[in-house]
Amino acid sequence: MEEQAMWYVVHTYSGYENKVADTLQTIVENRRLQDLIHEVRVPTEQALEMKDGKERMVERKLFPGYVLVKMVMTDESWYIVRNCRGVTGFVGPSSKPVPLSQKEVDALGVDTREQLTVDYEVGDNVEITAGPLKGFVGIVGNIDLEKNQVKVTVSMFGRETPAELELNQVKPI
Repeated sequence: MEEQAMWYVVHTYSGYENKVADTLQTIVENRRLQDLIHEVRVPTEQALEMKDGKERMVERKLFPGYVLVKMVMTDESWYIVRNCRGVTGFVGPSSKPVPLSQKEVDALGVDTREQLTVDYEVGDNVEITAGPLKGFVGIVGNIDLEKNQVKVTVSMFGRETPAELELNQVKPI
């Protein structure tokens, strides 16, 4: 069934993205629907924000009001996602949700986990190669291949600052 699973875009009430993602994950686990709904994502990025004269890292949603769901489209999976609290519908004509094309999936970078290999490990020094912290050096605290994330601690302004990055946004020194 893996080959039938496609990425779909689900529209949510503004601010409900994480709640919808958590609720869907809970439903999938409780009802054992991993074969129908493979993955639920709220694409985010780390950004540097100035507040009260201080810079700090914040996590921003790339697409506010939207959640990405990799699923096999059946009447059951459509019903579960569509009737999740906070969901207003799928992107596409109301009768038939339209999956993302492979080109769109590649552009969004939501399905790149298979190609990535990690040549660093926990405790290693790494250089951040993309995003607002590009050029900073940090220490790897955690690597999560499933979520395509690495947690790096960066020393900035005399403080240890944790940052969650994608695996391909850092390189070993």
